[in-house]
Amino acid sequence: MKFFIDTADLDAIREIKAMGMCDGVTTNPSLMAKAGRTDTDALLKEICRVVQGPVSGEVIALDAEGMVAEGRRLAKVDDHIVVKVPTTYDGLKATAALAADGIAVNATLVFSASQALLMAKAGAAYVSPFVGRLDDVSEDGMQLIEDICQIYENYDFETEIIVASVRHPIHVVESARLGAHIATIPPEVVRKLVAHPLTDKGLAAFLADWRKLQEGR
Repeated sequence: MKFFIDTADLDAIREIKAMGMCDGVTTNPSLMAKAGRTDTDALLKEICRVVQGPVSGEVIALDAEGMVAEGRRLAKVDDHIVVKVPTTYDGLKATAALAADGIAVNATLVFSASQALLMAKAGAAYVSPFVGRLDDVSEDGMQLIEDICQIYENYDFETEIIVASVRHPIHVVESARLGAHIATIPPEVVRKLVAHPLTDKGLAAFLADWRKLQEGR
C-alpha cells in the first residue's frame, strides 16, 4: 500500500518523506489556507520537488469548461501534478477531457460506488472515497472501500483507490486489508500508526534494566 500525506505543510512532508512513508501528497484549498500560503502554484511546485511523486492540486471551477482550463494550467506547474476534480456531472466531462490530454485526474469527494465506477470509466487515474465523512453521517465508509475494490477487480480498471478522510489508524489498516491501493493520511495519523502503549512500556522496562546493569558494574 502507498501512503500519500494529506497536507500542504512542507515541514511535515519533509519529515515523513525522510521516514520513507511519503509516496505522494494530496492537497485542497482548505489545506493550502491552513499552510498560510496564497501563492498556491509555487507551493505545489515546492511540494513536488520534495516528494518526487504524485501531488494532487484541486480545481476551483464548478463547470466543465472551467475545470478543464484550470486542470491544464495546474498540469503545467510540474510533471508530478495530479488534478483533483470533484465527482459531479461536470466533473465527469472534465475528467474525460483531461484524461484525453494525458493529464492524471484524482476524482475527489467520492461517496458512492456508482460515483467511483463512473469516474473510472471517464478515465480518472485515482478516485478518493471519503471514509471519515461517511462515518460522520452513520454510513459505513469501509464498506464503500470494499465495494469499490470489488468493482474495480471485476473489470480490471487501472484507476487507483485513494482512501481519503482518514481519521484514525483503523481506517488505514482496514483499507490495506481490503486491498485499496493508497491511503492519504494526515501527519497526526501517521504518528498514531506507529504508537502503541506496549511498545512504550517494553522500552521503558528495557531501559530500566539497562540502568540497573550499569549501576551494578
